[in-house]
Formats: sequence, structure tokens, C-alpha cells
Amino acid sequence: MPRAMSDHNTPPRTAPSGAPWRNFYGRRRGKGLRDSQERYLEEDLARLSPGAVGWDENPDRQPLDTDGLFGGRPLWLEIGFGGGEHMVHQAATHPDVGIIGCEPYINGVAMLLGKIRAAGVDNLAVHPGDARDMFDVLRPGSVEKAFLLYPDPWPKARHHRRRFVTPEHLEPLAHVLAPGAEFRVATDIPDYVRQTLEEVPRHGFEWCAEGPEDWRTPWDDWISTRYEQKALREGRVPHYLTFRKR
Repeated sequence: MPRAMSDHNTPPRTAPSGAPWRNFYGRRRGKGLRDSQERYLEEDLARLSPGAVGWDENPDRQPLDTDGLFGGRPLWLEIGFGGGEHMVHQAATHPDVGIIGCEPYINGVAMLLGKIRAAGVDNLAVHPGDARDMFDVLRPGSVEKAFLLYPDPWPKARHHRRRFVTPEHLEPLAHVLAPGAEFRVATDIPDYVRQTLEEVPRHGFEWCAEGPEDWRTPWDDWISTRYEQKALREGRVPHYLTFRKR
């Protein structure tokens, strides 16, 4: 019986669209959407999508025209925006920037679209998919601030490689961040703090903390999210980690 082909000789797996195969472990859809949320998706998502992100519509990975998208405003990126409350708050607080949010969970996307309507902000774009697809098409050094807020903790040790703070995600993130760009991470999971402090500096970042208050105190423009409120109710302690791209 012939031996199995070694890993380095195995052709890379691809998705049906031709994209590199990327494992995805989270949920794409939860419970049924309300009629209003279905309407938001139907009426607003295409207009707010940055476009040409998926492999089907951009197989050559042509860079996004973010200047055209936001009129030349500085670009920020939120990775996994959950229900969207922080993203909308940032857009309202900083109307002079443009923010792209990435979230594969369609229920969260629908929640965000409702909040955008209610707030009337016009400096947001929404990618309803994996942030890695966005990294493919953002120009190097184009992002001036990025947020990773209460990401999925994947608490079991065998699942830690699924966390965002791994080379698979941090290398392309560092590539699209500008020199001096800020990367904010909020989490209530002590082991996620450990892995973040180990991995993020290895990919071209420096931790900005000078003392305990720097990671115990939220940022001046912070809004407490529903994930943070749940953590506080359950007795977990939030950590606010600020890094800067070297």
C-alpha cells in the first residue's frame, strides 16, 4: 500500500470559488431573524458592503478603493463586531473616520444594520464574513486603528489555535496596519490575555501599558458592550489591552 503523501507535497485545498481553504469554526446564523431584520439585510446590506471582498466577485484580490469608499478619511477596522453597538458608537463619536466592520454571524450583521438606521451614521461599511477576506483586499498600511473586542475565547486548550491571536490572523493584520497604528483588544478571559500578550508582540506590535491602570481602565471613547455586561454580571474582570504597530 503506498504511503500517504507528505504535507509539503499535498496540493493546497481550495474552496469552490477558488479561494484558499480557510477553516471557520463559529456560527454563521442563529435563531430566526425578525421581519425587520430580514428587511435591513435586504435593503441595506448591499449598499453598506465595501464590495469586491468575496472571492466570487474579486478572484484576483484587487485592492479595495477605501479612499473612494470613505472620501479619503482615515480607515479603522473592527474585527467581529458582535451586535454592533461599539462600532456605531465609534462612528458617531468620530465622524471624521471611516470604519469597516467584519462579522460572519448574520444575526449580528442584522442587529448592526438596525443600529445604523437608528443612529443615522454614514461612515460605516459592513463585511458579512471572515476578516481574513478583508485582509486580502486592504492595501498594506491602510488601516490606522483596529479593534478586537470580546472575541470568541475558545476556552478548551485544544481549541486555542482557533483564537484570533494566532499567526494566521496577526500576520495579515499587521500587514494592513499603518506604522504607529493602534490595535485594541478587550477580553474578560485571563488565558486569552496571556495568549494575546505572548503572540501580538511577536508580530510587530508593542504593548503600550505602563502600569496596571492601563489595562484595567477602558479607553476614553469606550462603550460597554452586551458581552462586557454579561462578563461583569458573571463576575469576570475585563482587560483592555492597547498595542501599537512598530
